[in-house]
Amino acid sequence: MRLLYHPDRKDISLAGVLYALGDPIRLEIVKRLATKGEQACGALEFPIAKSTMSHHFRVLRESGILYCRKEGTQHINSLRREDLDARFPGLLDTVLQAAGTCPAPPVSPASSVRRQQRC
Repeated sequence: MRLLYHPDRKDISLAGVLYALGDPIRLEIVKRLATKGEQACGALEFPIAKSTMSHHFRVLRESGILYCRKEGTQHINSLRREDLDARFPGLLDTVLQAAGTCPAPPVSPASSVRRQQRC
């Protein structure tokens, strides 16, 4: 069995994360994982070839956005939210909010400072 590459937290780069999130299919994969949690590759259906989906999952995994584990014959994907938040605080939430997955944080009535809210 071939081992899948996952970069260490310290090796996750902002440029790599932004590149990976810059593709609409990859962004949609991240949005679905953020809202539904862990998913098998096959559960995320897109009207594209399986080889293309494999490429998108590899880019997301090697950029440090996804963690993939094998369970039987399936690959189960999850977001590396803790690692991403440690390296780039608030980045994932900001991207997901801009992509329409996460509602905007409420505005405090006492001030115009927005409260922190996680998706």
